[in-house]
Amino acid sequence: MRALLAFVAAIAVLCGAGSAVAQPVGQFPFALTREGQMLGAVEGEVASFKGLAYAAPPLGALRWQPPQPTTESSEMRTAYDYGAPCLQPALPAASEDCLTLNVFRPFGVDGPLPVMVFIHGGAFVTGTANDALFVGAKLAQAGLIVVTVNYRLGALGWLSHPALSDGGSGNFGLMDQIAALHWVHDNIAAFGGDPDNVTLFGSDAGATSIALLMLSAQARDLFHKAILQSVPGRARLRSAEEAEAIGREFVAALSPKTDLRAVEPRRLLAAEKQLLETSPHSFAPMMDGRLATEDLAAGFAAGRQSRIPLIIGSNEDETGLENETAIKGELAPPGAGDGELRKLYPDLTRPSDLAARIYTDKVFSEPVRLLARLHAAGGAPTFRYRFAYVPEARRTNPDVGHGRELQFIFGTEGVPGAGILSRRDREVAGRMRAYWINFARSGDPNGPDLHGPDLPRWDAASGDRLLLITNDGIASGDDPIADRLDRLANEGRR
Repeated sequence: MRALLAFVAAIAVLCGAGSAVAQPVGQFPFALTREGQMLGAVEGEVASFKGLAYAAPPLGALRWQPPQPTTESSEMRTAYDYGAPCLQPALPAASEDCLTLNVFRPFGVDGPLPVMVFIHGGAFVTGTANDALFVGAKLAQAGLIVVTVNYRLGALGWLSHPALSDGGSGNFGLMDQIAALHWVHDNIAAFGGDPDNVTLFGSDAGATSIALLMLSAQARDLFHKAILQSVPGRARLRSAEEAEAIGREFVAALSPKTDLRAVEPRRLLAAEKQLLETSPHSFAPMMDGRLATEDLAAGFAAGRQSRIPLIIGSNEDETGLENETAIKGELAPPGAGDGELRKLYPDLTRPSDLAARIYTDKVFSEPVRLLARLHAAGGAPTFRYRFAYVPEARRTNPDVGHGRELQFIFGTEGVPGAGILSRRDREVAGRMRAYWINFARSGDPNGPDLHGPDLPRWDAASGDRLLLITNDGIASGDDPIADRLDRLANEGRR
C-alpha cells in the first residue's frame, strides 16, 4: 500500500505538483515542503508525517550552536517513523540528531485548518514528542493539524560556558523551539494548515517554554494563541552568572582540556548526571539578555508578553515522581510544618499529604492564578481552569497527578502513562478536548463539543473565576480555594 501511495505521489509531482512552496495535500498523504517531497502514512482517518527535520543535525561543529537550516532535496522522502528522541539517559535510542517534528492531519480534508503545536515537558532534561501519549490523531480527527516538537535537552540544550560564546547563550533548546515555529510558518500549508492560526500548548517545562516565547520578540507573530498547562509561574530563571558557574562545573567534570564539540555523548550524559544529582535544576532556560530577559511573573506584570488569547491552568494534584525532592522540601522551612501554613490545610494530618498540597498550591495553583490575572489585566482573552478529575479506575488508589490532564487532551489509551478510560472518563476527555479545539479555532473555548451539544459555559478569567473539572462535573465558578491562595501569595511576599 505504501509503495502504491508513493507511486501516486510521484506521478502527482511529475504532472506539475509544482514549485517547492506549500501545495494542497489532496487525497493522499503527500506534502511538498521547502526541504523536499514528503510521503506520510494513513491510519484510519488521520495521515501522519513523522520525523521531519526542521533544522540540520546539531552534530560536531554544530553542537551548542543555534539551529541551522536543513538542506533542500529533490528526492521523495518517506515519513513513516519517528526520529530519535533528543539525548537523555533513560532512552537508549536517544541521539544528538533529534531536531525533528511530527505532523498529524485529517486525511482527505481540505484546509486551511487550525494548527496546534505541542511542546513536551520533562524538566528540560527528559521527554520526547515521540511519546505514545502525545499522538495527535484524536485532535486531528476534529479537523486540526497537530505538530509535536523535539528540542535539545539537558546539557546539550541549556549549557552556558565561555567556550561556547561564539554560538549563543545557553538557551539552545529555546532556539530549537523558535526554529520549529519558523518551519511551521513556512511549511504547514503543505499539510493543509493555516500558518496564521497557530496555537502553542504544553505542560510543565513545555508551558514554561511557551510563556518565555510569549515574552520573546524573536517568537512574536509565529503563534497566535497559547495554552499553558501546569506552568510554575513564579519560578525564577537562572542568571547568566549562575548558568555559567554550572557550565564551568560541567566542563570540569569532563576535564577542562576536553574539546567540547568532540567529546562522546556518553561522557556528556555522565557529567550531566553528576551535576543533576546535586542540583536538579542545573539545565534549564537562563536569562541570556536576548531570548530571555526576565522571570515570567515579572515579564507578565510589566505587560511585555504577547497579548494573545490564553488558556492557563493546573491540576488539583501536581505531585509526580520527578518532583519528590521538591515536595519534601516544602516542610523544611522553619514553621512550614506546624505554623501558619498548616492552618490552611486543617483536613490534612499526614506530613507527606501536607507537603504535597503545599507544593501544588505554591508552585502551580497560586502562580497560575497570578499569570492569569496579569494577562487578563492587559485586555487579552484569558481562561483559567483547574483539573481535579481522577479516572474512575484510579480513585481508590490515585497515582501521581502531575500531567494527568494530558491523556484527556490527547485521548490516548492503553499506552505507557495512559491506561484504559471508562465511558465517563471518555465523556470528560471529549469535553476537555473540545474546549482545546474550539480555542485553537477561534480563541474562545466555548461552543459545541465533539458530539454536537454546547459545552458547559467557561467564563473568562476575572477575579477568581475559573473552570473546575471535578469528579462531580464541569462548571465555571469562583475559585473555592481563593482565600488559601491569597494567604500563600502574601507568604511569598515576606
